[in-house]
This record gives sequence, C-alpha cells and structure tokens, in this order.
Amino acid sequence: MEKFTKLYKNERIKIDKKIIGVFKNRKPASLYEPASYIMVNPGKRLRPFIVLACAKAVGGKFSDAYNAAVAVELLHNFTLVHDDIMDNADKRRGLLTLHKRYDLSTAILVGDSLLAIAYEYILKDVSDKHKQVVGLFTRGLVEVCEGQSLDKIFETRERVTIEEYMEMIKKKTALLVEMCCSIGAHLGGGSKQQIKALENYGLNLGIAFQIQDDLLDITAQEAEFGKVIGGDLIEGKKTYLFLKALQKATGANKKKLLQVILNKGIKPEEVNLFRDLYEELGVLKDAREEIAKFTSKSLKSLKLIPQRKDRELLEWLAHSLIKRTK
Repeated sequence: MEKFTKLYKNERIKIDKKIIGVFKNRKPASLYEPASYIMVNPGKRLRPFIVLACAKAVGGKFSDAYNAAVAVELLHNFTLVHDDIMDNADKRRGLLTLHKRYDLSTAILVGDSLLAIAYEYILKDVSDKHKQVVGLFTRGLVEVCEGQSLDKIFETRERVTIEEYMEMIKKKTALLVEMCCSIGAHLGGGSKQQIKALENYGLNLGIAFQIQDDLLDITAQEAEFGKVIGGDLIEGKKTYLFLKALQKATGANKKKLLQVILNKGIKPEEVNLFRDLYEELGVLKDAREEIAKFTSKSLKSLKLIPQRKDRELLEWLAHSLIKRTK
C-alpha cells in the first residue's frame, strides 16, 4: 500500500511543521527550548494521524482536525515525559530523556506546559457542536493517569493477574488511541454508529499496540528501537510476556521468574537468558497471537465506514502497527 505510506509521510511532515510552530517565539527559552527538544525529537506521530484518518473516514477533511491532532501529540508527549521520570529512563526515541538531558525540575515543568498547550490547541478545533470533544480529551487524560498509577503499583505487587494487566494497558494505552479515533470522528461529523465503530477500532488497536510494545522490548534491536532492550525486565515491570511466562512456567523456570519479582528486576546481562526462557515457554508466540486477535477485532469494527479507500487506510494503519520494529 505505497499510496498510504506516502500519504502518512506527507501528513507527518505537516504535523511536524505545526508542532515546530507551537513553540516558535514562545518565552522563556528555559521552558520552551526543552519542550521543543522533546517534541521535535522525531516520533511516529501515529496518534495525530489516527485523528486525521478518523475525521476523513466519516466524511470530514484532514483540515477539520489538524489542531486536535497536534493536541493529542502534545498530550501523548506529556505522558512520556512523566513516564520517563517515574521509570528513571535514560533514552527515548534514541535520544536522552528530558530529565537526563536537562534536569528533573525542568522535565516536570515541561510536561505540565505540554498538557496546558494541548488544551489550547484542542479548543481551536472545537465549535459549539463539538463541545463533547473537550470532555473526551479530558477523559483520555484521566484514564492514562489511572493506567500509569496501576502500572507503578504492579511493579511492587507480588501477584498481578493477566486480567489486571489488560485493564491497566486499556487505561494507559488503548483508551488514548480510542480517544484519538473518537475526537477525529466527532470533528469529521460522524454518526453515533460510526463514532462507536471507530472507538472500538481504536480500543482494540491500542491493546494490540501495547502488547506489541511489550514484545519489541525483548525482541527488537536497540539501535532501531531507540530504548534499552529488556528494559521492562530490568525495571521489574510485569508485562504480558512476564505474566504469561509466570503462568506457564514450572519448577526451576518458575523460581527464576519469581526471583525477578523478589529482586525487583534483573541485571542487563541477564536479558538474553530471559528472552531464551520466553522462547522456550512459547510466550513470544502467545504474545503474537494476542496481537493478531485484537488487531482482527479492531478491523471488524470498520464495516460502518462508507468509503472503501478510508477503510483501507485504517486497515493499512493497523497492519503497519503490528508489523513495526520500533
């Protein structure tokens, strides 16, 4: 689908230009230069593109939702800045995280400013008939904060079920993607049925996206991934892969996994050993099957999208996300 790849790249360039414009001539430089550093650091811009694609899918235009697209990217990066602080992460997208490049106080303040400016931009696309968009945006913010809180709690809890994990990623990741779909569909003038269909598309795609992220953490190449490989295990995070391994393991393997919980993580030099263990237990295969299952659910929601080319764009996007390597 070369035409969709080209369209995505063109829109990403437009979004990048708009993001650069967000911080142009803003002062003080002590706040907005670090903000520009984290925002101009080239991300995939998937969430803003989803907003645009969903506006188009219900009969609207990309131009109906450019400011909203920028707003969701600002919101997303607000969450990343604060996630990196809480995880004490060194790298994001191959570059130093904000609190490592500058300092902790600057990173906290930049995160707060990104959220404030996100509201400034979402309001630019909201007319009287789209007032509910602000509520959707706020709900997305609340849910992602709740999800991050659960994620941190799970790091210190000895017992976490896969069901609890799925609820956490629903809040932390999937509902933000659902929000992007819903905002785009509202701004594009979609019917209630179309909006609901696209919300289901986003929710299931978001779950697949997060499990894929868990998988890439242990299987990707660091230079391409832009983060430390095995970082989740090193930090003691209870991802889908870890919980599935714990569920399936017996004997010595079970003891190894339980020791990870007791030690609150592993040493970097142990990452390959645990990747081999995951392979032995069939956990990597299990994760790929879950990703395929939720992607399939996502795609089934597109039946109410009237134009075939719009459906195909959203199908291409879903398949691109599950085949990504970073």
